[in-house]
Amino acid sequence: MEDYKQKSKKARLKVLSLIYKAQTSHIGCNFSCIDFMTVLFDKVDLDKDKVILGKGWSAAALYYFLYKKNRLSLKELNTYCKEGSKFIGLAEPIHKDIPFAGGSIGMGLSAGVGYALSKKLKKEDGKVYVIEGDGGMQSGINWEAIMFAAHHELDNLVLLIDNNNLQAMGSFTDIMGKENFAQQLDAFGWLTWQGDGHDFDQINATLLAVNSFKPKKKKAPYCLIYDTIKGKGVSFMENNNLYHYKQLNDLEYLQAKKEING
Repeated sequence: MEDYKQKSKKARLKVLSLIYKAQTSHIGCNFSCIDFMTVLFDKVDLDKDKVILGKGWSAAALYYFLYKKNRLSLKELNTYCKEGSKFIGLAEPIHKDIPFAGGSIGMGLSAGVGYALSKKLKKEDGKVYVIEGDGGMQSGINWEAIMFAAHHELDNLVLLIDNNNLQAMGSFTDIMGKENFAQQLDAFGWLTWQGDGHDFDQINATLLAVNSFKPKKKKAPYCLIYDTIKGKGVSFMENNNLYHYKQLNDLEYLQAKKEING
């Protein structure tokens, strides 16, 4: 998976540059999901599939991958968070490939369920992919959506959880205790998998599986729980929740760029 490794490296470098130049925040949670987003956007067909970024504060990564899919121009991408730009630091439905606003905690999955049900009723091809953070999974509305999706056998719905164990105010474990999303979603009737969100072989295999797996029993939605590292790729950012909100200074930017380039 050397190609994915190089693609994710380029993604990190560009997202780093966008966030640094705009002097915005959320670099850590952009970097935790870039590896599995690299593989996801390589596989999705945006003319049939929908991608909803529930953790909308990773918008810089989303815009980058839309650019790589030729849905945004480089000129548009480079306006990220600049004065007058519509491409702000939260995913907003200002583009046809951003179907729903992300950043209001817990809303993305409910929207994804609605889109997936609509596709089913209309007999449309394609899947709906929802990217959510482990912190966002604390929202009660997500669990209502989870029950609804299982009941309606929405096998065209895929939830990807960025499981980095850090959120705005601290670690998931300290705030909510030890999680077991796989066990919980399995109990609700979902088909679940959990593994390394930075292992391209695993990511590739799981995303292929949701498009080919034929369950022996009733149809069900999918949940891929990717265990990730917040700030992945830069030593002083990794598992350092300071970089949830912190803006990067010149020295941090240069050091991060050097580490990513190897």
